[in-house]
Amino acid sequence: MIDIKHYRPQPSLLKDKIIIVTGAGSGIGQCMAKAYAGYGARVVLMGKTISKLEAVYDEIEQAGHPTPAIFPLDFATATEQEYRALSAAIEENFGRLDGLLNNASVPGEMTSIANYPLKVFEQVLAVNVTAPFALTQCLLPQLQKSESASIIFTGSTVGYRGQAYWGAYAVSKAATENLMEVLADELEHTSAIRVNSINPGATRTAMRATAYPAEDPGTLKTAEALIPLYTYLISDDSKGVSGTRHQG
Repeated sequence: MIDIKHYRPQPSLLKDKIIIVTGAGSGIGQCMAKAYAGYGARVVLMGKTISKLEAVYDEIEQAGHPTPAIFPLDFATATEQEYRALSAAIEENFGRLDGLLNNASVPGEMTSIANYPLKVFEQVLAVNVTAPFALTQCLLPQLQKSESASIIFTGSTVGYRGQAYWGAYAVSKAATENLMEVLADELEHTSAIRVNSINPGATRTAMRATAYPAEDPGTLKTAEALIPLYTYLISDDSKGVSGTRHQG
């Protein structure tokens, strides 16, 4: 693992790479989608709000970067058939996949386990755990066709140690970390796919503002500050790094 503080990606680091970013309509996902495109990748923008994805698409295109693609999907209700359709679309249009950033997450409610609504609990696990599992599983055939593929899961501090009132979000992130480790262990000697997680930490996003409404966003790092770490792990520079938790 290199010193991220001094890491400077080469301008063409991701040239010709095919990378999917979920939750690409806003926050960290939006930032990384634009960054990956800026380093030369063909980015597939995924999320549930088409208008947000189209806005990111337009920004990338206007900047003169490789033309992205859009594949809208609501992870709270996505079906196995829809995941299969995505796999088929990636195969037909690109023939392989070089990177998958499982970034989309929902926070759920900040309340005690005693009062946690079952429907909200199920929705959080559907978006934060089931969707990354299903997405990764359906895209493994395309990732296997890459000479050097990377999967990144989005972790959280409360996934390492649960804290009061974080409910389903904490549970989902603990599951995410375990999923990352299981998959990395399975693929270590059978593929060129590396699997890692990133805990972005306190970042100036809408989801952070929802969880901490009284917090001054000016005291938090921006999503742009995370670009070196996210770029390193999705790129060939991180070959040999797998099964590891990374702190943003």
